[in-house]
Amino acid sequence: QVQLVESGGGLVQAGGSLKLSCTASGRTFDPMPMGWFRQAPGKEREFVAAITVTGNSQYYADSVKGRSTISRVNAKNTAFLQMNSLKPEDTAVYYCAGDPDGDFRNDSDWAFWGRGTQVTVSS
Repeated sequence: QVQLVESGGGLVQAGGSLKLSCTASGRTFDPMPMGWFRQAPGKEREFVAAITVTGNSQYYADSVKGRSTISRVNAKNTAFLQMNSLKPEDTAVYYCAGDPDGDFRNDSDWAFWGRGTQVTVSS
C-alpha cells in the first residue's frame, strides 16, 4: 500500500510562487513515476505535470509550461511542484499521483493518489 501526502498549498497573490511537496510512504524501496493534477471548482481534474523515476524527463500541461517545474528527490521519497507567476486561474485543489499505467495525462491511469492541497491565487 502506498500513501501520498501533499503539502505546501496556501493563499498567494497573483504573480507569486508556491512550492508543493508530495511525500510517499509504503513503497519507498521502489520509486515510481510521479505526477500532479488539479481540480478547480466545477471542473474536471486535469493533468499538470509528471516526472519519470530518474527525474530525467518531465512533462507539463500547456497551461503551466514555462511557469512550473516538477522535480523529485528519491532519497526522500518526495516529489515537488514549483509554481511561479501564479494566476487566479491556477486556483484549484492540487493532487499528487503515483505509478501511472498508460497515458499519464489521464487521471484514471494513475494507481495512487494523495488527498490534495488547496492553492488559491488572489487577483
